[in-house]
Amino acid sequence: MPDNQAGPMNLFRLAERGMSAQMVRMNAAASNLANAGSVSATKEGAYRAVRPVFNAELDKASGLTSVRVSHITTSQAEPTRRQDPNHPLADANGDVWDATVDESGEMIEIMESARQYQNLVEALQTAKQLMLDTLRSK
Repeated sequence: MPDNQAGPMNLFRLAERGMSAQMVRMNAAASNLANAGSVSATKEGAYRAVRPVFNAELDKASGLTSVRVSHITTSQAEPTRRQDPNHPLADANGDVWDATVDESGEMIEIMESARQYQNLVEALQTAKQLMLDTLRSK
């Protein structure tokens, strides 16, 4: 994502990047949860969990380091073959392939990303209050 704002990094742009990254993280976990329990007719077609990969970016003008999503990875965990001959997607052997999603792990990922997002909101609220207090003191 290109940064459309010129000039050095400030607290608001830093928080914006962090909040954006946490939303991507939360959306990936929600997508994984939505696909938990899905089955496929083939091993290759089975859903595999996705996870964003973050990179730190140093803003040389301000010395602040922010975060960006560099790419999304797909789990290398092997789908589970399950015997279910009555399933409409079952192959000639009566097998279907289950998605590779750890539902508990995804719920933890959602809670952690929501907490990080909330921390950034609180940092912005504190900065706003400090600015207002500074303006009122003059």
